[in-house]
Amino acid sequence: MTARLLLDTCAAIWITENQNLSEAAATAIDDAYRASVPVLISPITAWERGLLVSKGRIASPIPSQQWFERLVTDSGFKIADMTPAMLIDSSFLPGTLHGDPADRIIIATARTLDLTVVTRDRGILEYAEAGHVRALPC
Repeated sequence: MTARLLLDTCAAIWITENQNLSEAAATAIDDAYRASVPVLISPITAWERGLLVSKGRIASPIPSQQWFERLVTDSGFKIADMTPAMLIDSSFLPGTLHGDPADRIIIATARTLDLTVVTRDRGILEYAEAGHVRALPC
């Protein structure tokens, strides 16, 4: 069965910048497309990337809104639901995890929708190693 995937913000940024993903992540994304299983991206990624640009942590030749719209349109990624329940769940995740709100929301989304997070974030990968969410290093 093809894994249902949720891209972390770092994975989305790397994809739009044509950076190499791990072989496992690239294969999982390709397999999802071939099986017509949508690869999802959280709306919180739009917020997080906008924040990174506004703080000067990444440069952007296009406005963040346009970047997100292109990400969804050009890639075929689908926007994951982000419900009030998921937002609340992000405040009550089991185990130990840092306080980054975007990461917590992405994890709560993955847990609720039974998705695997594609990420380079060490904190999310360690959280997955503890058994609280599935993650695939990219």
